[in-house]
Amino acid sequence: MDPTANPAVQLQHLPTSSDGRALAEPDEIWDGLRRTVSKMTGRSKLESEEKHHSNHQETGIRSPGRTRSQRTRSQRTRTLDAQDEESAIPIVDAEDDFPEGGLRAWLVVASAWLLLFPSFGFMVSIGTLQDYWSQNQLSNMTARDIGWIPSVLVYLSLALGIWVGPLFDRYGPRWIALTGSVGFLLMIFFLAECKTFWQMLLCCGVLGGVSGAMLTTTSLAAVAHWFKERRGLTQGIAMMGSSCGGLTIPLMLRTTLPKYGYAWSLRIIGFVFLFCFIIGNILIKARIPPTAAAKKKAIISLSIYGDLRLSLFTISVFGFEVVLFGALGILPTYATLSTNFAPATGFNLIAVLNGVSCIGRLLPGYVADKIGRFNTLLIMIVFTLLWMLVLWLPLGTSSLAALYSFAALFGFGTGSWMALTPACVGQLCRADEFGRYYGSMYFIASLATLVCIPISGELVETVGPQPMVAFFCAILGLSLVSFLFSRWACLGRRWTVKVKV
Repeated sequence: MDPTANPAVQLQHLPTSSDGRALAEPDEIWDGLRRTVSKMTGRSKLESEEKHHSNHQETGIRSPGRTRSQRTRSQRTRTLDAQDEESAIPIVDAEDDFPEGGLRAWLVVASAWLLLFPSFGFMVSIGTLQDYWSQNQLSNMTARDIGWIPSVLVYLSLALGIWVGPLFDRYGPRWIALTGSVGFLLMIFFLAECKTFWQMLLCCGVLGGVSGAMLTTTSLAAVAHWFKERRGLTQGIAMMGSSCGGLTIPLMLRTTLPKYGYAWSLRIIGFVFLFCFIIGNILIKARIPPTAAAKKKAIISLSIYGDLRLSLFTISVFGFEVVLFGALGILPTYATLSTNFAPATGFNLIAVLNGVSCIGRLLPGYVADKIGRFNTLLIMIVFTLLWMLVLWLPLGTSSLAALYSFAALFGFGTGSWMALTPACVGQLCRADEFGRYYGSMYFIASLATLVCIPISGELVETVGPQPMVAFFCAILGLSLVSFLFSRWACLGRRWTVKVKV
């Protein structure tokens, strides 16, 4: 037997320095001893079996279990060899090996931009169409009733993420994005032919909402596969697509509606969407392949809400959606019905808000990667609430300059919300679970979009614009409190200020 197989002899043979001290650390010594003892144990068992079989062979006694013992010995030998090989081969987890750049990764960001331009861009500019409907096809209906059309659209686009997200984790983005693109194109071309409330609700609200969920959730989840350290910046760049859509669509409608009419205006927008969908579907790609564990998980898992960080953050995002989509949906009507401003003011306000929102999605996303996503989002919540109290509440109905200034600052603040929310969700889970977490969060948060636009329309018509703004300020204040506790939960239930989170 090899004398170096003795642990004591091995300890004596450890490399030493000139003064006689072992170069290896104590933990390394004990790890080495444990491995040696484990190998000796396996070797001793094999030697005993070999000796047992040789004794039987010498005495001429045939062992009925010899074949089974030999098979067991062979299996044990292979197991030991496999363990040695596994210990020698480094295991690379896709979760810890993000490219953080490269042509393929940036093409995925570009595809997300192109898919969010028509989908999310149409959602954040829906207020312009709502105002047009109230003055034309649906002039006999109240702003509260008309508000159900964009409410259902936005609600389904966000809520169905609880279904689309796990499907993305299971099967990847290819067929989900393609199906959503076809559905959204059908929606925009069918909407050009709609003339009644129920036609618009089913076409724009239901069909557009289901298709929009496939596009928005898939786009953001695909970006999360390629970036981790720079996720705030890249999610912000992707979400700039929705801002550019929110800027372009109102300006296109302002030009085409008087010149070509309602039907051809939407068809022109549909052809622009077609170009975006073709390029976006070609470029989109997931990096982390679906795992067997992901395929075995239930599509909808309520146990995910047991995470206190996610639950508190979901409450905050609920408030964000009330304020954001409530303002986007009612701002043109607010400018038209509640003030003496020109009819084109509503189009201009939405364009300014979404135009500045592009900057709000980019700069805070870059800063978030430096100082923390939760920290940056906290600053932007306070920033937005401050300008709502200083400009919109006291001066929104009396000063056009103040209203435009507020729209720009509000767009910057809320743009950062939309960019940083998925980045914060990605900080709470693994990349291969992003779709499930993001969809589950918005399944609850999107309930706000179902009621916020009709409520804001009712408030404008019954109690006036200032009480409506005060209501939004109160909701955002409550969201700020919930977000502070979500950050507290992320830090292990500690109130620490100077920490990157």
